[in-house]
Amino acid sequence: MPTVTWDHVHLRSPDPEATAAWLEDILGGEIVRAPGRIDVKLGGANVFIAPVSAGDGVNAPPATPYQGLDHFGLTVKDIDAVAAEIKAKGVEFTKEPTTIRPGVRICFIRGPQGISIELLERDKKYA
Repeated sequence: MPTVTWDHVHLRSPDPEATAAWLEDILGGEIVRAPGRIDVKLGGANVFIAPVSAGDGVNAPPATPYQGLDHFGLTVKDIDAVAAEIKAKGVEFTKEPTTIRPGVRICFIRGPQGISIELLERDKKYA
């Protein structure tokens, strides 16, 4: 069996600068620039953002939920405070903070190009 580790998540955006700025402003990502590209360090992972131009053969984003990759999840501390902070910035919530089982609270937000992002908080005493 191979041993694998996460390397990156790759997003396509008609406005990579705006997508990177959103990830920085809303989720605390760190923008990393390299010649011809823009990446974001987010929660210990690399997010690569590729430009999309009209006529380049890239399909429009699907509406959630859909089959295949549905969302990515990020752990936060004090989900209610985080939710209040980003809601004040105008972020759209597709699911408000809720307890799904003892020790686990989640919410879902809509990111650039309709990307579904889950924020979750786990209470270690239930792990």
